[in-house]
Amino acid sequence: MIPNDPFMLLSWINMQLRDYYPSLDELCSSLNLNRRELEVKLASIDFRYDPNSNSFV
Repeated sequence: MIPNDPFMLLSWINMQLRDYYPSLDELCSSLNLNRRELEVKLASIDFRYDPNSNSFV
């Protein structure tokens, strides 16, 4: 189950990216998530995906 709260989601997504997925595209594909919706939700708390660090910063 994916957290709904943006801050919990941030933590969960970054952990998934760090431990299991080499990119946001692969995470979204594997978990059947809409990348745009995910990015909009995390942007609402001022976090953006950084491909160099493979995390939301």
